[in-house]
Amino acid sequence: MSIYFTLFWEFFKTGLFAIGGGMATLPFLSSMAERFPWLTQEQLANMIAVSESTPGPLGINCATYAGYNAAGVPGAIIASVSEVLPSYIIILIISKMLRRFSQSKYVASAFGGLRPAATGLIAAAAWGVISIVLFNFSAFASGGIAAVFNIGAAAVFALMMVLTNIKPLKKLHPLYFIAFAAVLGIVFEL
Repeated sequence: MSIYFTLFWEFFKTGLFAIGGGMATLPFLSSMAERFPWLTQEQLANMIAVSESTPGPLGINCATYAGYNAAGVPGAIIASVSEVLPSYIIILIISKMLRRFSQSKYVASAFGGLRPAATGLIAAAAWGVISIVLFNFSAFASGGIAAVFNIGAAAVFALMMVLTNIKPLKKLHPLYFIAFAAVLGIVFEL
């Protein structure tokens, strides 16, 4: 199977089944990182950090990066287009049918099931990223518990959780927190 078709199919499926926005694509991207040499779990974690701090949707940024890693510029284009194609097709279909079925209890029930499913997928992906950033499980076999836990990253994580939930600071643009965390990473060589 050609790399281009594989890229198209994998990112088409990601775009089709990742309901709930860019974060909902993370379980699919994590699965790709396990099955294909396009990116590693560590690259995925880095890609998420970069994608969240750059303009554009997370899913598209990740698709472009993975596609480029796999097959250069054509791969980036194929992965990006195939990531958004399902949404485009679905929106066209829904826009034609929504008026007719907007009051349907089945449609409302379907969305009632999709919301918690998307939340669960996002939580699972978040745990995957947190475990990559905060833990070094390979060090567990060779060293002590202290080597497993990234104390510096955990401190920055906890600090960001606290700072972003302080009422006066909630009004700040997220870019300030991202820049502050980057400075902390540089200063403490995280």
